[in-house]
Order: sequence, then structure tokens, then C-alpha cells
Amino acid sequence: MIASVYEAIDKIVVKEIPTPVPDDDSILVRVKSCAVCGSDIRIFHSGNSRVNPPQTLGHEAAGEVVQVGKNVHKFKVGDRVAIGADVPCGECPFCEAGIGNNCQINYAMGYQFAGSFAEYVLLNKTVVNYGPIHILPDHVSFDEGALAEPLACVINALERAPVKLGDNVVVIGAGPIGMMLCMMARLSGAAKVILVNRSQPRLDKAKALGAADVYVCSGTEDSVKRVLDETAGLGADVLFTACPSGNAQIDAIQMAKNRAYVNFFGGLPKNASLVTLDTNIIHYKELMITGSHGSTPVQHGKAVDLIASGVMPIKKFASHSFDLKDIEQAIHTAESHDGLRVIVHP
Repeated sequence: MIASVYEAIDKIVVKEIPTPVPDDDSILVRVKSCAVCGSDIRIFHSGNSRVNPPQTLGHEAAGEVVQVGKNVHKFKVGDRVAIGADVPCGECPFCEAGIGNNCQINYAMGYQFAGSFAEYVLLNKTVVNYGPIHILPDHVSFDEGALAEPLACVINALERAPVKLGDNVVVIGAGPIGMMLCMMARLSGAAKVILVNRSQPRLDKAKALGAADVYVCSGTEDSVKRVLDETAGLGADVLFTACPSGNAQIDAIQMAKNRAYVNFFGGLPKNASLVTLDTNIIHYKELMITGSHGSTPVQHGKAVDLIASGVMPIKKFASHSFDLKDIEQAIHTAESHDGLRVIVHP
């Protein structure tokens, strides 16, 4: 089969490799769509301790089951499936508690297990038994199915920092995840959703999508003051930092209403992860600071259901399409912020 193989930092080679052969407990999926995630870009440029080259990246995927091991009964040949990223080990205390994204082994597709920037992806026994694999209804496209993975991460954030009816919500970061957070906050009953971003062009894209109610360019105005003005001086009830910025985290707690939830969604670079926060603000406002990382198989299933119902118009986020042979161009397009989610079609 043809696969894109990550061989070293800043080096991906598209080449012929042996097609995986499923054993009695695994399945083989013909990949139809695989989206480029920010973590794929970080691995490409900086590596990752869980990714040992040579490896195939890609974890936002969908495809068709083409082979099934004799011990597998959950799936059959011809099934259309969406595949997520985080794979619980199924045995540790965290996995037993249903929070496999906190598994200490931290398996993931495109990390320890070969991913989907390839013609075929093998889903091994652990993935089949415990992982985020869900059937796609016929009316849901493979592109939409691939985007269930980032939507599942958004659902995880909303479960860590729930939005109630009538809440004012702030999202800092107008990337695809930030826009999804805005739209999901609206679906959860938010009265006003405020999207903050440094660059105006990204806000323009979000506005064209109808993602939020208020758009604030922090590069040209005081975003903290604007949020306070938009919330009668009280601050927002729920806030998400959907960008790799320590300053966004600092701003978020200043924008927060008393007893607000503040969710640090976007991870920070390792050399910039120590952030000085005024903890007196957290103390006196009684803020609830949460983090969210990845998603669970249950949340991935919820994402598929939301897409299938038409409640979440995920198709709007698929902005670019590339063949597998053009994987590097796909990565560069994704990191240029020229579009939203870039889809690779093997």
C-alpha cells in the first residue's frame, strides 16, 4: 500500500510499504478521509516522545472495513467507520473509570499505533476492544466522519466546563476547534458567545461561518475590557482557551465572572508552559480552573451522533482537500491558517 511515513523531524516520505495483515482479533480499514490536526503538525516539526519513527501519522479518520479477524464480532466487512485518536488500555484504574484519555499508557492512533495517512490502517485488538471506532450512517460522508475526532475533544472540554442556559461564553482562539467550541456552546444554551483572536482574518472566517455572536480582535483592542463591557462588567460564565498561548490563560481569568469555569483547552509549548497567574483572582472569584485533553470513546460516539443528526454542521469545517501524495502540502496549508480543517484522501 501507499503510506506517508514520518521518518524524522521535518521529513515525511510517501512510499510503498507492506499492507498490514489483520490477525484474529483486529480489523483492516480502507482509509477514505484523514484530517490534519495541529498535533500532526507539531510531531512533523518537533517530534513526540510517543512517536518512534518510522511511523504513519494521522488520527482524525474515517473509512471502510475491508478485513475482519475471526474473533471480532463488533464490526463486519463493509462497515463505514469513524476512527478517533485516544485508545484506552482498558485495564488501568482510569480506563476502568471510563476516562481512558487519562490512561497512563496513553495509546493513540498515529502515535504508538500506525495512523491513517495511508491507504489502509490496521486497528489492533486493543483498538477494536476499547478504542474510538463508531459506525457511520450512510448519509454521513467520510470527511464528516473524520471530523468526529476534533468534535469529540470539544465535547470533552464542555463536559469539564459545562455551559448552562443563559450563560455568557468566551472562546479565545479562532481556529477550527475554537469555532466548534463556539457553536457547541450555542447548542448548549449560551445566551452570548464571544470569540477572541489576535488576527482579524481568522475572525472574518469565523464570522462567515456564523460561529459566535461577538468577535473581538485582541490585536487591535483590549480584549479583557471588551469582554467585561459585553457582560455588564461581570465577566463570562464559561471560558475556553483554544490556543497555545499563556497570555490567553492570563486574560481568561481576568475575563471570568465570579465562580466561572475556565477551561485550558490548548496545550502550551514545553518551553513556554510556565505561566504566571494572579492566583488571588482565582481565590477571590472562586474560579474553577479545568483542563481538557483529547477525548474518550464515549465522547467520540456522541460526536458521531451529533454529526449524523445534523445538529452540528461539521461539513463547514472541511475547507481543503489533498491527495496522499501531497501530504506535505496538506500540512503546510493547515499550519498556514489559510483554511479550517484540511482533509487528506488516500
